[in-house]
Amino acid sequence: MRIALFSDIHANLPALEACMQHIDQQKPDAIYCLGDLVGYNIWPNEVINAIRLKGIPTIAGNYDQGIGLKSNDCGCAYKTDIEKEMGAISIAYTNEVIDDEERKYLRALPAHIRIEFQNGEDLISLLLVHGSPRRINEYLFEDREEKSMLQIMKKANADIMCFGHTHKPYHRILSDTSSQVQHYRHAINIGSVGKPKDGNPDGCYVILSIDEKTDRTNKESIQVEFVRFAYDIEKALAAIRNSILPDSYADMLRDGY
Repeated sequence: MRIALFSDIHANLPALEACMQHIDQQKPDAIYCLGDLVGYNIWPNEVINAIRLKGIPTIAGNYDQGIGLKSNDCGCAYKTDIEKEMGAISIAYTNEVIDDEERKYLRALPAHIRIEFQNGEDLISLLLVHGSPRRINEYLFEDREEKSMLQIMKKANADIMCFGHTHKPYHRILSDTSSQVQHYRHAINIGSVGKPKDGNPDGCYVILSIDEKTDRTNKESIQVEFVRFAYDIEKALAAIRNSILPDSYADMLRDGY
């Protein structure tokens, strides 16, 4: 089974449209969205409705939760006063332009999605979250201590855990020796469609492959492909610069940080 996973569109409609086109060419068996549909650009309603139109199962991101609740807090970990000021403009703008039906949709999104695969006697649990199973806005960076990441996944009963929020893609294979038979857990950050922060402005999504040969004791039996795609970034940059949103968001988008 080939599963397409994407996250963190952040109201970037040109990026989402290019992503959907790219995914359609891949012909996956299933598609899931891991949240943060809105914020930082001018198309929150259009992004929401594009995903609704395709009937893509979607979980809430921290920004979706904030806008769904009509809050002035997106749950973002801004580090400086300037970042906080820019963030306040972004969430105020999004709260102003979001329509009632779209806000209602965001408010109703689930916190996570769990999919279980029965391979013979082996039950493989795939957990989709936005930040982490513990908090919608927890950042699970690649350099997180292995013991901590394992503990999070074990407590959540996740053999494979896919998440976004940091906008920085990676795949870590963790060796779990807590039982009699050594097995592996996979932590996969699927990156960002509309606001990458890994130095590459191209959008990113993941194709996860699981089949009848997938075995928790074989770390190579789960395939993870990070797919990068170009889009009309100039359109996204111009949209920011022609709005009340800070021009710095256009710079971040252009340079991927």
